[in-house]
Amino acid sequence: MLNNPFQNALDQLQKAASYLEKDSFSKLEILKNPEKVIEVTFPITMDDGSVRIFEGYRVQFNSARGPYKGGIRFHPQVSMDEVKALAFWMMMKCAVVNLPLGGGKGGVTVDPKQLSEKELERLSRGYMKAIARDVGPLVDVPAPDVNTNPQIMAWMVDEYRKFKNQNSKIKIDKKNEGPEVLAMITGKPVNKGGSEGRTEATGMGGMFTLQAVLKKLSLSSSAHFSAASKVADSATGSSKIGANAPRQLIVAVQGFGNVGFFVAKLLSEKGFKVVAVSDSKGGVYVKQGIDVEKTLECKKKNGHLEGCYCKEGACDLAFGKRITNQELLELPVDILIPSALENQITKENAPKIQAKIILEMANGPTTPEADEILHKRGIIVIPDILANAGGVTVSYFEWYQNRNNQRWSKDKVNQKLKEVMNESVDSVWAESQKHRIPLRTAAFILATKRILSKIK
Repeated sequence: MLNNPFQNALDQLQKAASYLEKDSFSKLEILKNPEKVIEVTFPITMDDGSVRIFEGYRVQFNSARGPYKGGIRFHPQVSMDEVKALAFWMMMKCAVVNLPLGGGKGGVTVDPKQLSEKELERLSRGYMKAIARDVGPLVDVPAPDVNTNPQIMAWMVDEYRKFKNQNSKIKIDKKNEGPEVLAMITGKPVNKGGSEGRTEATGMGGMFTLQAVLKKLSLSSSAHFSAASKVADSATGSSKIGANAPRQLIVAVQGFGNVGFFVAKLLSEKGFKVVAVSDSKGGVYVKQGIDVEKTLECKKKNGHLEGCYCKEGACDLAFGKRITNQELLELPVDILIPSALENQITKENAPKIQAKIILEMANGPTTPEADEILHKRGIIVIPDILANAGGVTVSYFEWYQNRNNQRWSKDKVNQKLKEVMNESVDSVWAESQKHRIPLRTAAFILATKRILSKIK
């Protein structure tokens, strides 16, 4: 398989391994293989009465630090290797932000856009029924991912409750589910046990991470970071380049789903200029800066981004132009944010990247070969296992609230999230400066040390 995501993950681990103590090498082999791999097939009755068989996966990679934790995605490209890689990265991600959780991931090979709402519900319930014996609040805690959302999580919680009632002497009332059911999945609707701030958490965490790194860069005189150290002021999104006056930092976002929308919206509100966004069908470029919320409204109305050239509250074909996803990645911007799928930045297009900083909001968007090229060119990559960890962090908050019968305000959630992301940037940055290495390798070293310390 070209650019096998799981092999990419192992290559990233191997790069970090050379910086570990020699007595860790034997334990390191444990992290190269998942503890449990679940592959299921399950039937779904379609609206026309026909029956289709779907393939699903759940990979439980490592539980040394706590219950497995990771999302469920519905996508036609879902495969075992992809899910193994995502579970591996979740293991690393939870350790980077120091959560008492392990790594897991799940998915179904399906194009959910081809399903009706009823078919989507049957699919969601069918998948949960198939894996119900292998998940639970102290075992494995799923969450939303690509093409899944709070409503899907709510259907899955209800299906899990049914499973528990069928296999337990103690019946669980739907109106009083308690932590043994509510805490088995996160990303639920707020009125069904979900946490305030969870919907925008990944984007919010990405913004906090970028701000923290920009602050580090503005204070750093290190030659290792010299190519990107021109990018400064984390609070306003302005940058002083040489003797020039401060200007807005320019941003392009690949992937205009939940994560891409929120990171674009939040950065715009902080003074960054978002000039391009895209989805699976292509993107739009507005040099003067996109009105992010208006662009989303236009996309929902039209069903696609084409023609959604929106700025300052209005949309007009004269404002911008259509671009491909490839063209977006190569735009002359300060910050590039891949928020779609893995393997988007490769050895073929890495030489053409013009951004000074890449904030990885997708999982595995940069191949190891591309990483080498970007590093040699002085481009800072803020790795996925740090950059997009806001989602799993607030998922942990939700899990904690469910288990302890608590309800936190959005302000409290966001404040705690900011603290976690800032502390994590500090730790990764320190490791990077210590060894004079890229942030990704530093994050892997930090995570690996934390995981291995829990393995007896």
